[in-house]
Amino acid sequence: MTTDAPVASDADALDAAEASEAQPDEEQRPDRSHLPLARRLEAILLVADEPQGVVHLASALGAPVAAVRDAVEGLRADYAGEADGPERGFELREVAGGWRMYVREQYDADVEGFVLTQTPTRLSQAALETLAVIAYKQPITRGAIAAIRAVNVDSVVRTLLGRGLVTEAFTDPETGAIHYETTDLLLQQMGLGSIEELPPISPLLPDSDEDDA
Repeated sequence: MTTDAPVASDADALDAAEASEAQPDEEQRPDRSHLPLARRLEAILLVADEPQGVVHLASALGAPVAAVRDAVEGLRADYAGEADGPERGFELREVAGGWRMYVREQYDADVEGFVLTQTPTRLSQAALETLAVIAYKQPITRGAIAAIRAVNVDSVVRTLLGRGLVTEAFTDPETGAIHYETTDLLLQQMGLGSIEELPPISPLLPDSDEDDA
C-alpha cells in the first residue's frame, strides 16, 4: 500500500522562490555605490602590480563594464592634463589590454635619483633568493619566479623594484605578464662589468645547464 505525497502547486513553488530571494546574502559585499566610482577605481590601480583589464576591474568594483571603461578614460585624461588640472608626474597607460599607472618617462631620472639616495638596509633571505633567480633567469615573469621558489613573491619583487635592483624589461603583448631583469645598479653594487660575469648557475635551478664533467 502506498501513500500519495502532497504535490506542491505552482503558486507554492513561486512563493518559496520569492521567499528564498528575499533572504539577505550574508556574504554579499557591502554597498559602496555611494562612493565615487573614479576614486574607487583609482585606489585599485594605485596598488596594482600588473595591468588590469576593464572587465576584471568592473567585477572587483561591482560596477557595469561601460561605467568602468568611462571612468578609466576619465582618469587617463585627468592625469594627462586634458581636464581642468595640470599634467601629473604619472600616467594611466594601456598595456596588453589592461591598465596600470606608470611614472611618466620624463621623470624616470628623478625617481631613480630618489631611490639611490635612500639609506639601504640589508635584503632579506627571501629577497636575495628572488634576486638570484631573476639574475640568472632574466627576463622572467613574476609567475615563473614564484614557480621556482614555490612561494608568493609579490612583495619581494616590489622591494627589489623599489631598491632599483630590478626593473620591468617588457610586457608580453598576449598575456600581459611583465618580465623582469636586473639593472646596472645591481652590477655596480656587485662590482661586475656585466651579468655574464656571475658565477655558473646553480644546478638546483630548473632548466639550468649542468657543468660539463
